[in-house]
Amino acid sequence: MNIRFTGDIENIKSGIQILSHEFSFQEANDGYHVHIVQRKGPIFVKNESNKAEIQFQENIHFFRGLGLWLENIKKGGAFEITEEPQFEMTGAMLDASRNGVLTVNEIKSLLRKMAVMGLNVLMVYTEDTYEVKELPYFGYMRGRYTEEELKECDQYAGALGIEMIPCIQTLAHLTEALKWNYASNIRDTADILLVGEPETYQFLEKIITAATKPFQSKRIHIGMDEAHQLGLGRYLDKNGYEERFEIMNKHLKKVVEITGELGLKSMIWSDMYFRLGSKYGGYYDLEAKIPQDVIESIPNTQLVYWDYYHSEEEFYQTFIQKHKELGSDPIFAGGVWTWNGISPNYGKAIATTEAALNVCKKEGVKEVFATMWGDNGAETPLATSLPILQLFAEHSYHKTVTEQEVAERFYFCTGGTYSDFMVLNLFDETPGVSKNNLHESNPSKILLWQDVLIGLYDRNIHGLPMNQHYGKLIPRLEEARKNNQEWKEMFEFYLQLSRVLSVKSEIGIQLKAAYDSVDKKKMELIHERLASLIESTQELRIKHRHLWFSMNKPFGWEVIELRYGGLLARIETAQFRIKEWLKGNISRIEELEEERLYFEGPYKMPEGSVGRNIYRRIVTANNLS
Repeated sequence: MNIRFTGDIENIKSGIQILSHEFSFQEANDGYHVHIVQRKGPIFVKNESNKAEIQFQENIHFFRGLGLWLENIKKGGAFEITEEPQFEMTGAMLDASRNGVLTVNEIKSLLRKMAVMGLNVLMVYTEDTYEVKELPYFGYMRGRYTEEELKECDQYAGALGIEMIPCIQTLAHLTEALKWNYASNIRDTADILLVGEPETYQFLEKIITAATKPFQSKRIHIGMDEAHQLGLGRYLDKNGYEERFEIMNKHLKKVVEITGELGLKSMIWSDMYFRLGSKYGGYYDLEAKIPQDVIESIPNTQLVYWDYYHSEEEFYQTFIQKHKELGSDPIFAGGVWTWNGISPNYGKAIATTEAALNVCKKEGVKEVFATMWGDNGAETPLATSLPILQLFAEHSYHKTVTEQEVAERFYFCTGGTYSDFMVLNLFDETPGVSKNNLHESNPSKILLWQDVLIGLYDRNIHGLPMNQHYGKLIPRLEEARKNNQEWKEMFEFYLQLSRVLSVKSEIGIQLKAAYDSVDKKKMELIHERLASLIESTQELRIKHRHLWFSMNKPFGWEVIELRYGGLLARIETAQFRIKEWLKGNISRIEELEEERLYFEGPYKMPEGSVGRNIYRRIVTANNLS
């Protein structure tokens, strides 16, 4: 399609050129006339015979308006669309610290989609995955971004009306950064900096300077969440016990001084103040008491209220009020639920997002963003976040939102079919799991990695038709692969995962039953089935590898590949043990002699859950160091 843009185009020219490739249009003097007007007020898009008009306030509003026009022009006819932005800042935070580090090209791809969604902020969460030239071990072999890479992303984002804000850690969550010997003098516990040491603040000045240098933004997220052992490690040995509120404020004051000297406005995760005020260290403790003198001594920084757990509007309303009582104009951070599993939990993400953003609008919260964490290996590709980013985007421009509206916009903005993406939700919303998976079960991860001979979760799923459930996903994913060409590799990976799980999910239960009944024919059949399972698992590994390398830097894949290697080796050992028993070389398979117990640790499974855990707790009851 040829388009002739006129009017206030100077500040958006380069963004138009970027999006022309993504959305198949080109600028031409004889093209469809689109007149552009920048002024205060809502987004206004108008189309009539052979001409159109887009009115906007912020640059990001133009790109959303352009997307709305391109989407609706295909339907033909005249139309007028008015949208009132609900927030001043609305965006996303992607995790680049849990093994998966998106390539520059993938960040650019995300930015293009965000632009037409109308999301105007992107944070890249980097604990140590950014270059600090004076510290060669900082992010060593972790796929860290160079200064040039981040600058390239920032300039690209700026052309699209998107602000990139550096997002780092300056207290806790620094295990990978502090594990090297250079950090021995600034390490309190394995993941927390030693507060009060001059060397600590020299270190922080270096990393804050390096983290902010590539970006045009004068804002920075300095982290400071989940410092559970604050003041209880080497700090305690050196200084004796101190009130932890005082330690927190003392440290934050020093860090804010550094950011202030660099001309930066900081924000922090808010949880530590609430945890320290709670009798049991809980963030969401409604009875937490924060002393008034502590509130008055909190340095000048914005608090980010992160919450992706509650589906009741009342809770969000209460907690936003609690943040306001701290003297903060809080930022809200929700979540897309791509973490701890191998597939997304859309049910939980949608339920929590709907509740949270409805309240944010009612309470006048001005800034919101969606977190895209990758905890425990970044097994779930971050592209699966897109439907929830679209939901955030539609809430950012409408008082209320319907699923149909989200689906239609999603198709235009990403090229993906919403209903096909929703199939991925069924990997964890299985028999035994309650609707929307609000307890965050991750059976697809559990059933993929758990050991065939030991089966720590076999008792949890006993009697549930898991093989059948995953078998039913196969034709749906075959269709999704055809429907979503841009996401073909991702759906091929999930298609192969469904094939593996349609066999592996219950094979440990079948093996135990055949052994207990001394059914040698069934044992021989299972032995043969394990051979084909090795082949299909190997194919899954290859498809996963191909998908990873198409999206992420290579560093971090070794963690996932070690998991596949362990899985394949253990299936082969299961074959070996069965064969030895069938031949009579051994009289017992001790792993199969053991009774299968419910997996109750580290917490009791709630009703409507079959289990949720991380890799090292899934594969063995022994110490995986």
